[in-house]
Amino acid sequence: MTTVELRPLYCPVESRIHPDVELIEERAIAWLDRVRFYRDETERMRVVGTNSAEFYARFAPDGITENVEAAARWVYWGFAFDDARCDSGEYAHSPHEFLVMAGQVQRALETPWHPLPDGDPLVLALQDIGRTFAACATPVQVRRFADAHRAWLFGVAWQIACQGRGRMPDLAEYTAIRLNSAGGPPTLAMLEIAAGQEVPAAEMDSPAVRALTEMTILVASWDNDLHSYRKEEEEDQTGINLINVLRARHGLGAEEAVARAYALRDRVMSRFLLLRSEVAARPVSDALRTYLDGLGHAIRGNTDWALRVPRYHGYTGPGEDPRWADAPSDPCPDPVPIPAIAWWWDLL
Repeated sequence: MTTVELRPLYCPVESRIHPDVELIEERAIAWLDRVRFYRDETERMRVVGTNSAEFYARFAPDGITENVEAAARWVYWGFAFDDARCDSGEYAHSPHEFLVMAGQVQRALETPWHPLPDGDPLVLALQDIGRTFAACATPVQVRRFADAHRAWLFGVAWQIACQGRGRMPDLAEYTAIRLNSAGGPPTLAMLEIAAGQEVPAAEMDSPAVRALTEMTILVASWDNDLHSYRKEEEEDQTGINLINVLRARHGLGAEEAVARAYALRDRVMSRFLLLRSEVAARPVSDALRTYLDGLGHAIRGNTDWALRVPRYHGYTGPGEDPRWADAPSDPCPDPVPIPAIAWWWDLL
């Protein structure tokens, strides 16, 4: 069996965390125990062990405490939903069944004041989150989150369709899938809610900000693939992730695939930093500046969290310094040859 070690990661962004993280965690866990979408103590400990309060406290270190807590609730919920209905269980290889279930879940989020008759605890908990967002966020932010949530479920369905057919996508397809399937869209849509600032549509929907949002999602999701790969390897899992895609569909050996994965990730990270600094140099709103800062915290915070969380415990050295790299492993400034994201290099 090949052993994959975490290599230095290029992410020249300051590590920060919300000063009220302990209070946020305490309140979020109290919410978990109130809505009780877990079935037993084992499941409860698994959900609590995602450290979701820490996760989002790193994404929004300057956010409004109550709003960061609301976001953390969804992260706890999202990990539980992912484990129970995306990665395993009756829907994991049945896109038709998943879509029926996911459509009902999505509509329940969009109409959170009218519970579904079956009383599904996961759905009821999501509706509780939806009501909380409606109370603390603007209508625009609520709609943006709902749209991002739908994009996530669509991405998961696409990946499940591949799994159901036993087909490993190539790098081009996997990149397009991963832009949604890792949960990045709703996670980043909550940055505005956590900050209590609404980014004007003309800025949020501009090609440059769309690209920066997508870059953040892709770097973080590829980082998650790298963090979790050794765990999956030791558990003899051959699921769809960046390294397996490079090995199975592109004929790379294990070490070569790992090196290629880091190179791809670093090139996107470099592009993110360059484009973000260019956008920040323009006369833009304070809300957009806060959002751009949040994107950087999301990339760095995702790895800071991953090195400590029990979800990856024992596989990537939790609590240890990840040996941040001073420079990208691949400094090439040219576009990454992946159709779904090549347009990111057209924007300067």
